[in-house]
Amino acid sequence: MKIYTTRWPWQKEALAIATAVVVLALLPLVVTDAYWRHILIMIFVYALVASSWDLTLGYGGIFNFGHLAFFGIGLYGYGVLTTVFGIWPWFAFALAALASCVAAALVSVPILRLKGIYIVLVTFGFSQLIMQIVLSQSQLTGGTQGMIRIPMLPVGGHNFVRDGRIGSYYMALALLLAGIAALRFYVRSRFGLSLVALKDTEEYATSRGISAAFQRVLALSFSALLAGFAGAFYGAYARTASVDVFGMSFATLILSMILLGGVGSTYGAVVAAFLLTVLSEFLHDAGAFRPMIIAILIIGVMLAFPGGLIGAGKAAIERIRRR
Repeated sequence: MKIYTTRWPWQKEALAIATAVVVLALLPLVVTDAYWRHILIMIFVYALVASSWDLTLGYGGIFNFGHLAFFGIGLYGYGVLTTVFGIWPWFAFALAALASCVAAALVSVPILRLKGIYIVLVTFGFSQLIMQIVLSQSQLTGGTQGMIRIPMLPVGGHNFVRDGRIGSYYMALALLLAGIAALRFYVRSRFGLSLVALKDTEEYATSRGISAAFQRVLALSFSALLAGFAGAFYGAYARTASVDVFGMSFATLILSMILLGGVGSTYGAVVAAFLLTVLSEFLHDAGAFRPMIIAILIIGVMLAFPGGLIGAGKAAIERIRRR
């Protein structure tokens, strides 16, 4: 599987990111409808979950299909800590993400010596285990009924209910930008390079002194930390928690974003999150044909550009340079 990493000099990458940040920061001035602001907030959440999953799936080649369990741990962890134990929301926000990180470190232990389908089975089983724990502890989690009235993240005396979702928008944007910056730093560090080396040629990488166990545990834990932050923020924003986050429909959505954007590309997952979510809204009137149309789109892009949207963009830039 080819990794489509960004080869631009860091100056050009920084300029592109700065331009995107300015556009996104000014976007609420154009998008004044509260519902479309909600869609943008959900795009930011999806993008962070997808890009953090891609760290292990794309860069590390670890077929971790329990990633959304870490999102669920962050979501329910925040909900339980704030509603049941009355912990200050910002402290609960950090603790919930840390719980996801610890859970990833624990589940990574039995999969260190596994490969391929066996990792899929163990991680998927872990996701189902977490869901069963949530269902069985109904006195804390609400069971099948879920949780409601989860406290928001307080920012001074700001009223998030009456601001047309503008405050939640900027908080979600800040969380996404921080997550993308952390992922890019990780990927370009020696830890990220070691992770890719293990994926490409594990025997050679280990012979050069790279610890496969340490690098994979670190990657799983770091990606889970970001997914936990996304889950906790979603709980604070939506003020509800449901076991649907452990279902296959949510996992299929996030995985589609990774594949469409380009496996092994941090920015690809973000672009695909925008495209799929907005397209899904425009196709709302298509009814049962909506998932079929989106599936055909994904298949068409994957057949034409195996590297996804990022691969297509790189091919277009290369053609322009040759001309």
